[in-house]
Amino acid sequence: MVKRKYTWYVTMTDKFMSGWGKAKGKINKLIIVCENGDQAHRIQKNASYRSEMKYINVTTDKPYYNPNRYLVSWKTYKQMGKIWKKP
Repeated sequence: MVKRKYTWYVTMTDKFMSGWGKAKGKINKLIIVCENGDQAHRIQKNASYRSEMKYINVTTDKPYYNPNRYLVSWKTYKQMGKIWKKP
């Protein structure tokens, strides 16, 4: 059996950054691209400890958000700080 390599995405709404600045009138979405499920689930777990992060989801489907309603920030796992990567 061939093991398929997936790209994993963790999506979340940043309530603090929504509605002002570049996101004025919009919802601020943060998408973190991960190389594997372990990275994605670490990000998910650590995001859940942050009060400003809501609607945290993990998927292997590339997310899309309508730019008329959402401001989307894309990051990679490697770009995230230590607080996001704690086991």
